[in-house]
Amino acid sequence: MLRKAFKSFLLILILKAPLLSQDNSQCFACHDDKTLTMERAGKVISLYVDQKKFEKSVHSSLSCIDCHLGFNPDEIPHKEKIESVDCSICHGNEVVEFNKSKHASVVGCSSCHGDVHGIVKVSRSDFVRRCSNCHVKEFDDFKASVHGNVRNGANCISCHGYHSVKLASSDVCLRCHADKKIVHEKQEFVLKYKESIHGKVVPCSGCHTGHKVLKASDPNSSVARRNISHTCMKCHEEISRNYFESDHGKSFASGFEQAPTCTDCHGEHDIFKVTSSKSKISRANEIEICLRCHLDNPDVRQRMTHTSSFISSYEKSVHGRLYHAGNENAAVCSDCHGAHEMMKVSNPASKVFKFNVASTCGRCHVKVVEEFSQSVHGVALSKGNADSPTCTDCHGEHLILEPTDPRSPVAPRNVALQLCSKCHGSVKFEEKYGLPSGKYKSFVDSYHGLNVRLGNVEAANCASCHGVHDILPSSDPRSSIHKANLVKTCGKCHPGANENFTKGKIHVTVTSTDEKIIYWISTIYIVLIVSIVGSMFIHNVLDWIRKTIDRYKQKHSHGVYHRDELERKTNLYLRMTLEERVQHFALLISFFTLVITGFMLAFPDAWWVVGIRNIGGEGFFKYRGLIHRIAAVVLVLDSIYHLYYIIFTKRGREFIRDIMFRKQDVKDMVQVLKYNLGLSKEKPKFGRFNYIEKSEYWALIWGTVVMTVTGVVLWFENHFMGWFSKTFVDVCNTIHYFEAWLAFLAIIVWHIYYVIFNPDVYPMNFAWLTGYLTEEEMEKEHPLELERIKTQKIKQEV
Repeated sequence: MLRKAFKSFLLILILKAPLLSQDNSQCFACHDDKTLTMERAGKVISLYVDQKKFEKSVHSSLSCIDCHLGFNPDEIPHKEKIESVDCSICHGNEVVEFNKSKHASVVGCSSCHGDVHGIVKVSRSDFVRRCSNCHVKEFDDFKASVHGNVRNGANCISCHGYHSVKLASSDVCLRCHADKKIVHEKQEFVLKYKESIHGKVVPCSGCHTGHKVLKASDPNSSVARRNISHTCMKCHEEISRNYFESDHGKSFASGFEQAPTCTDCHGEHDIFKVTSSKSKISRANEIEICLRCHLDNPDVRQRMTHTSSFISSYEKSVHGRLYHAGNENAAVCSDCHGAHEMMKVSNPASKVFKFNVASTCGRCHVKVVEEFSQSVHGVALSKGNADSPTCTDCHGEHLILEPTDPRSPVAPRNVALQLCSKCHGSVKFEEKYGLPSGKYKSFVDSYHGLNVRLGNVEAANCASCHGVHDILPSSDPRSSIHKANLVKTCGKCHPGANENFTKGKIHVTVTSTDEKIIYWISTIYIVLIVSIVGSMFIHNVLDWIRKTIDRYKQKHSHGVYHRDELERKTNLYLRMTLEERVQHFALLISFFTLVITGFMLAFPDAWWVVGIRNIGGEGFFKYRGLIHRIAAVVLVLDSIYHLYYIIFTKRGREFIRDIMFRKQDVKDMVQVLKYNLGLSKEKPKFGRFNYIEKSEYWALIWGTVVMTVTGVVLWFENHFMGWFSKTFVDVCNTIHYFEAWLAFLAIIVWHIYYVIFNPDVYPMNFAWLTGYLTEEEMEKEHPLELERIKTQKIKQEV
């Protein structure tokens, strides 16, 4: 600065050298005349200079020729073309700055500094007032601003400078707002702006306006919470439009103060790129920002349709756990709901509206959604069918879990029973879309379905055969259940599957006529069960009534037992040898074990099955299939031994001879019916075995053969399906099931009654334990056998 001033001083001395004898009085001799004028470009210009005013100005120490160069007082007029005064001779730096300013093209030095001949020292406030001469509106805004209302606050010169007159930059604002002596609060908050994304491209005035800077608490402030979204809209027009159309924007516009606006999510001075970890709304911080309102704010929660547990369940989902583990690709709120266009799920424009969910999920799960869009579900959905499932209908919404998680709706143990069944197990759904009925029930009752219900995660479920996302009709050649693809599909679980596996209906029910042989076998068995067991029940009811009456009469006709009656009670007759009792015991245990485990397999959700599990029988429940097979082996071995017994032992051959049906059995049955109905007073006499016991035995033989054969087929079903067909195995399964019911009901209604609830033996016929019957029991149940034994004894004694 000193060097430049020195050069200017030398220049003045050089220019003044020829005119040192000339002083200002010579100039004022003429120019003190108010009438002195000249004409330029058709205009009359005054050449008057007030000497007194000049002598009081800051330039009073200068000669006129210091500024007005090249004038000769003797030459009048001095010059034909007078050049403008060059202030840069003395004020070089200021003029250079001024020439770069916006003022240079519209005003000169005198516009601000006043009459060049009367320039006096003025205060900052005087300069500011002079600014208001031109910038009227700006000055009015300034006076109303926080700056204009603060004593010794910022003014035009503080922000724009003297001569440079630049638009105020953020650096200019920070000169004051970063100074603790000037601004005593929030210096750190303000300084963060320099690091923000706006700090490099947007000046403070971009948000706070240029001159009418108001406090954020002022409702009229451009950065007041009510106005900030409109302020942001000046640059972010499309984003702001999306925000105003969103539920957030609409709630905020409606007056709900807890609704978020731009700064609530992005911050204020500390706004960073969303890709920056410093950003409040970066993927690393987004969840916390969203939950701050949707979970932690009671006013927001009260307005939501979803529960807090639903919102917080995201944290436990596969997305939430991956997110907290640091996986930046894990889905966060904005990935599904959108960043600024968040809307309720009921809004057709929402990203999570049912018909938009697949495309939203497809941003990450591209291949999966491509498969889904071509599936029967995806095609129906694209046609506007709201009943067709989309991603969230199967996987859930916030609590989306891995398919391997047992809590997931699409877990192997849940996909059929809890997911597919919601639609395909609905009668209304089947009627509405004309789908074949009973498909789901047929699966539930099938071998696969029973295993799924039992909790076997390896058992085939709906997805195992139909596919997961690429589910297609069986008529589509691409479908995994198309006839041409069934061998491959079945072969995934059944190695060695061949064409025979595909012979027969897949979803078979006993009531459907699709597989006629199954239908007729089921129908015949149901008729047999109802008629046979029903007849047994009626027969036993009549028998119980008659014997109860006879027992009552007998008891009340004799006050005490005679001596011979006591002897009849104590005399014992062999009914079952130890060998026979062992056979019977093995049959008893194996039969009821088969019944219990078999029905546990068929009805895993029955109350009594659940009861077994609840009392600590989980192990028994878990291994019921194995126990069932072991019991079956015991029954077969017992049957084989019994076959040996009746062929190779004398007593066994006598047993088979006596158990054979004879004509007398039919007569006895008719006579019993007459007697029980009161049509006859004569009760028939039975030998070693009556028609009831004979029926039980031969029914047992028949049932054992049938259950053994069909059981072997079911045990090795893969082989039999490969050798014969699936229909063959289905037939065996149907027979096995209904034969089990027939055997069980027959034993309960027929056998259990005669050995326990029969009034003549109640509370139990103990022959199966002791091997003996009393003479009284023999007289009632087997009088002819008792006579034969006594006759034989007499002959032996003789």
